[in-house]
This record gives sequence, structure tokens and C-alpha cells, in this order.
Amino acid sequence: MKRGGQEMSKTKSLLSLVLCLVLCVSVITGCGAGKNKQTSKDDNTKSNVEKKEDDKKGTDIDTSPITLTMFSVDVNPVETGFQSPVAKKITEATGVTIEFEYPVGDVAQKMGIMIASKEYPDMIFAKTQELTQLVQADAIVDLTSLIEQHGPNVENLYGEYLNRLRFSQEDPSIYALGASPVDEETWAPVNGFQLQHAVVKDLGFPKLETLEDYENAIREYMKKYPTIDGQPTIGLSLLADDWRWLISVGNPAGFATGAPDDGNWFINPKTYEAKYRFTREEEKEYYRWLNHMYNEGLIDPDSFVQTWDQYIAKISTGRVLAIADANWEFGSAEDALRADGKAERTYGMYPLQLTKDSKHQDFRDVGYSGGNGICITKDSPNQVRAMQFLDWMCTDEAQILNNWGIEGIHYTVEDGKRVVSDEEYKKRTTDGTNYKKETGIEVYTHPFPRWGRGKLDSTGNPYVVDSVDLIKQRYTEPEKEVLKAYGVEMWKDLYPSRDEIPKSDWGAAFLVNIPAESEIPVILERCDSIMRQSIVQSIIAKPGEFDDVWQKAMDELKSSGVEEMNKDFTNLVNKQIEFWK
Repeated sequence: MKRGGQEMSKTKSLLSLVLCLVLCVSVITGCGAGKNKQTSKDDNTKSNVEKKEDDKKGTDIDTSPITLTMFSVDVNPVETGFQSPVAKKITEATGVTIEFEYPVGDVAQKMGIMIASKEYPDMIFAKTQELTQLVQADAIVDLTSLIEQHGPNVENLYGEYLNRLRFSQEDPSIYALGASPVDEETWAPVNGFQLQHAVVKDLGFPKLETLEDYENAIREYMKKYPTIDGQPTIGLSLLADDWRWLISVGNPAGFATGAPDDGNWFINPKTYEAKYRFTREEEKEYYRWLNHMYNEGLIDPDSFVQTWDQYIAKISTGRVLAIADANWEFGSAEDALRADGKAERTYGMYPLQLTKDSKHQDFRDVGYSGGNGICITKDSPNQVRAMQFLDWMCTDEAQILNNWGIEGIHYTVEDGKRVVSDEEYKKRTTDGTNYKKETGIEVYTHPFPRWGRGKLDSTGNPYVVDSVDLIKQRYTEPEKEVLKAYGVEMWKDLYPSRDEIPKSDWGAAFLVNIPAESEIPVILERCDSIMRQSIVQSIIAKPGEFDDVWQKAMDELKSSGVEEMNKDFTNLVNKQIEFWK
């Protein structure tokens, strides 16, 4: 009996040894497969052991108290020192408090000082140009291995787009987690030409298709009402303050002439040839129209000297009839108007064109692009904590918290559905700026990784509160009246739909990564400097002087290397298209 027990024990030991060897082989095989996981679209070949390891990785995070520092090239006016209720919940879950720093004045100057001193925060939110500078300075880490070890939620959120975060064909590192929302459905226009509801109603809801229609409405209303609330009526006010000149003075020239938002580039959708877009004849004619408007007295004479704060304060009075801007630029002014009972002085969004031969492309499908995103610096002693924090920000818990707020306070769950009460929703929509500051809701969405509008979580609830129904519910009575008069239900209905516009094969051109050794950034900066000054000069020139001012600018662009830059960027666009294929 004893001998039989010994034989059985030996047999069990042998089986255990064989099983261990099999498991070791499986783990080794799994590790090899894990190395190639970033380029594989099919997860079915993973071993069970590897799948279990994937399930475990990144789930046990360090939650001890820590302050991470972060510099953002975008200023967040509603961030209040990480002390809001939502921020405190983030700290409670992760142990992390974020200490933000924003540029004061010129972003390029701040980046230059940072790189020269080699003193970096733990994280940096950088856009394409700054990202290239940081790569060249060897200041940021390739996030690939950190994602593999500590980023299961990062992998889940970006999914098939993870490869689009890679820097370039020559350098396939992932240096930044993209700031654009993933799988975004667009229900509202971002760019267009804005005109007060009071204006269109008073004029009997005139046809608004071209800039000439826009001009006529502004002129007629100004003539009829030279003052508003005792102050002089202002026609079209523009903003040329610092980088914002591109948003209000530069970009509308492209939008009004059928060009999509590709930054300062225009890409031929058939040939993929790129050009610095201010060299387009169509955009020249847009500025000729602004020159005409200025000389007619229909443009705010302070347009090119006012600061953003002055611009917002002026709009908040209700006496600015029209602006040409992105919706995120003037939202605080509209909040102030609504709070002051002047909803009729807020704006409708119109896809106006210089001629009827082009279409506004605000709803163009660009797929998903990297380019802008959050980096982790090489000198940071907190690289793992930073990645764990960014990974947690990709979880459903974080996405719901940042968009909806705290359950029981900002929303409830009824029959499995998240519900925002009418009272709470009114607070969110009538005074959005203060609401964000007080609650922290939507303060930490951009520039952190996030799902887009329309994306549903595992419970069937949307990650983002906005929906078609809620957007309609948020419309003020003057808005509803204007939309009904124009025969549409939403502002987007006035615009060409996504199906009417060719899809971009290169994403958004301003997010194409430019190699560190390229001359493009230097030439581009030179060209922007020329055009920023020349555009203003062309607008305020006497009508007979416009062509001379414009031609001088074109000559300066040519001598600054614009043609060589166009060729080099065309090459990068074609490389990106090929890389993404």
C-alpha cells in the first residue's frame, strides 16, 4: 500500500512537472504574442493565460496621495485648482491631484524656455508643433510600453485608432494620447457665421446663404437701430488677439470658400497636393469682401486691437450683431446674455459662403487623428503614476464622472438610465461657465482621452450628456422661433451633411506630425507672421489699395519659401495616407 502510494506520488509529481512546462511554454508564447499585439487587429489567437494577464494588468494602481504637474498649451478658464467636487472624486479614486500650468502670452516662448532649461512637468498637453519640438529635444517618452503594462483602458478606448497615435512612418513611437474624442457624432456646427436672433426676426427671417445676404442684414439692422440699450450698435466684430486671430480672422476665409478645417493648409482631395491656404485666390476674395465691409463701416474698428476679454465683454452687452467665430470661443458671452434675459441677442450659426459655388464643410468626416495629446516627460519620476492616472481617466467611472458629475447630486439612475433633472439641466445650460467651475463637470474632458458624443457605455447610456433631444431642449425660445422660420429643427440642418462632403483620407491636416529636422515649422511661422500682419493691412486699406497690399504679401511668402514648404507638406500628407493604410 505504501509502495503504491509512492508510485502514485511520483506520477503526480511527473504530471505536475509536465503541466508546469506546458504552462511555461504557453506564457512564453503569450509574451511573444503580446509584443505584436499593437499591430494585430484580431485578439482571438491569444492564449487563455495571456488573456487573464491582460485582464489583470493595470487594474491594481497606486492610490497613495501624489501631486502631478501638467503644462497645457490650451488655457482652461474653468479649472479651479483641482478643488471642485468632481476633481475631489478623481483624487479619491486615484490619489492624484493635478497642478496645472498654462502659457501666459506666447506658447512658443514658453516652450522654448522649458526646452532650454530642461525643466519639465510630469505631463504636457502639446499640439502638433510643440509635440515635434519635444520629440526633437528628447523630452518625452515613447508611451508604448507604459500602455502595454499599465494601459488596458487606454487600449480599450482608442481601439483600432491606437496606431493612428504613432508619430510617423519613420518613428512609430506613441508620444501622446490623442485629445480628440473617439467615435464622435456631431450634432451641432462648430464653425460658421453668427447673426443675432433679434436681427433675423426683425428683418422677417431673410434668406441667408451668401456673405452678401449677411452683409445686407447687418447693414439694414444697423441703419434701423443705430443704438442698442443706449450704446452704439456694432456690425461684425472680429478677434485678432494673439493665436485667436486664426480662429476669427484666418479660418473663416477658408470656411466661406468651401475649404474644410485643415488649419493653414488646403489639400486637394483628388491629388492630395497641399498648399498654404492663404495663397488661394478664393481666400483673397474673402478678404476683399472684409475690406469692403470695413470701408462701409460695418466692421468693428476695434477688431484688430481688442483683447479676448474685451471682445467677450462687448458681445455680452448685446450690441454686437454679428461675429465670425468658433462656438467655443464666445460661449461665456452667450451665457452672460442668457443670464441677463437677453436670449434674443445670442446667435444663430449659418454656413454662409462667398458664392453659391461652394459648400461649408464643417461636418466633414476626418476619421480619427492623433497629433494633439498628452505626453509624459522623460525626467518625470512619476511616469508610472502618470500613466495609471491617464488610464483611469479612460475608465467608464471617470468618463461618467467627468461628463455627468456625481450620482445623487448631479444626476440619478432611473430604470437603468442616467437622468439629469430639469432644474439641474437648466443650471448646466443657462450658466455653463460658472456651473463647470462650481461642479467640475466637463472641466477635465479636454485634453484628456475621452469618448465622443453618441457613444454608449455597457449599460446603454451615453458617455456624454448631450443628445439630439437634449440639444433641442436646450434651445431658447428665440432659437426655436428662428429655426422654425427657416424650416429646420436644429442648426446642423442648415449645413451640408457629412454624406455630402468627401471624407478626408489624411485626417485633419493641422494634426499631421512634422519631422523634427523639417524646415516646415520655421517657414510656416514666417508665413503666418507675414499673413497675420498683411491680412489686417488688406482689410483696413482703402479699396483701391487692396490688390497692392495683397500682392506684396504673396511676394513675401514666395521669398520666404512657401513653394518649397508646400512640396514638403504634400509629401508628408501622402506619407500619412500611406501609413494609415
